[in-house]
Amino acid sequence: MSTMNIEVYNAFKKAGVPDEQAVAAAKAIVDESLASKADIQTLKSEMLLLKWMVAFNLAFTMAILYKLFFA
Repeated sequence: MSTMNIEVYNAFKKAGVPDEQAVAAAKAIVDESLASKADIQTLKSEMLLLKWMVAFNLAFTMAILYKLFFA
């Protein structure tokens, strides 16, 4: 089930594009602009990795600063 952006459809109709092609183009634009569940899952896993990397870096930076100034 795909949805259609009515503004895009109306713009194509106003430009004189046949109805079938206007509907197909509006649906294609909407389908292309939405993220899929796989895209979102990939982003979540990459963000988790980045969070761990930042935490690891912060911990070692704090350890070095502690060693430098307090030990």
